[in-house]
Amino acid sequence: MHLSRIFTLKNLLPVLAFGVFLLPSAPVKAFQAQEEPAGHEVQHEQEGVQEEEEFDAASAIMHHIADAHEWHIIGHTAIYLPVILYTEDGLQTFSSSHFYHHPQEVTYSAEGKETTETWYKHEGFGLFHEKIYKLDENGALNLDEAGHPLNERVLDFSITKNVAAMLLSVALLLLIFCSMAGAYKKRKGKAPKGLQSALEPIVLFVRDEIALPNIGHQYARFMPFLLTVFFFIWINNIMGLIPFFPGGANVSGNIAFTFVMGTITFLITTFNGNRNYWKHIFAPHVPVWLYPIMIPVEIISVFSKPFALIIRLFANITAGHIVVLSLVSLIFIFKTIAVSPVSVIFVLFMDVLELLVGFLQAYIFTLLSALFIGMAIAEHAEEH
Repeated sequence: MHLSRIFTLKNLLPVLAFGVFLLPSAPVKAFQAQEEPAGHEVQHEQEGVQEEEEFDAASAIMHHIADAHEWHIIGHTAIYLPVILYTEDGLQTFSSSHFYHHPQEVTYSAEGKETTETWYKHEGFGLFHEKIYKLDENGALNLDEAGHPLNERVLDFSITKNVAAMLLSVALLLLIFCSMAGAYKKRKGKAPKGLQSALEPIVLFVRDEIALPNIGHQYARFMPFLLTVFFFIWINNIMGLIPFFPGGANVSGNIAFTFVMGTITFLITTFNGNRNYWKHIFAPHVPVWLYPIMIPVEIISVFSKPFALIIRLFANITAGHIVVLSLVSLIFIFKTIAVSPVSVIFVLFMDVLELLVGFLQAYIFTLLSALFIGMAIAEHAEEH
């Protein structure tokens, strides 16, 4: 299939569809934030002397890799994103900045230790660890002994940082693909140049090294999906490594994001499975007396394949972010600048390694998706 046939309006539609389909997934957090947002630190003073709080590396790391209702830029500057809630009274929308105008404190006892945490209040709703709860009749947020809210959760369709990052990624994909489609149309029969020249080897790589070997002669049907998956995951991985706006969103490290991606692969594989695929599951080539064992095993394998995609992408990207943030945290844990040269060197090394991992995870996800699709549509030799 010629590249000019790949970059057509029909084949660009999956890019936009991915962005729309993935929007509801981002508000589900991969981790709960354990640290209040930047710019809202609570300072304690005792007898005129300011107390120095112990640095909590785990809380700081979890806060930075979790989703949020604001997008931090620099210092105390942040973009406050829209909050969209569905309640018994219908949709309610407002800026997340309203939460931070009304900081509150709540105290609970866990394992004999009294802990005080900050939460934020606005019009009957409470923001606690980046999750929104409906306050009780007294306008309070109630916690159990473990520090978990007892209040009712509300349906949160907010444009969070991960949602905004995905919208940005979709915009970049459309810009890239539309530019390449236009270049092939204008320079038909000529040597590629510019962005077209830079990305054509990657497109050929996906086609010749992923789609063709694993899917076979029917590969052209699935090229739009495979290209969209590859570039979408790759761009999100790269954007997540940028430590400042518009980067820093841990999209691929969100279990909800990878769950939706794996589900899409599962649906495409399932609905394109041919007779041989389903026969192998429900009538495998084994003695009949083994069917009670083999059929459940085959059914489990149908679901374990996309599950492996989900966990692999989520775990690898999340682990990379945690390692980098842990190395940075060493400076604050030891409270000495002498550690900074070693920390910075290792962080730079890990960032370079994460660039490779970001590409590699996009490649593996696309490769396994193509492999699963190829297994579902494969035909026996005698049917050719």
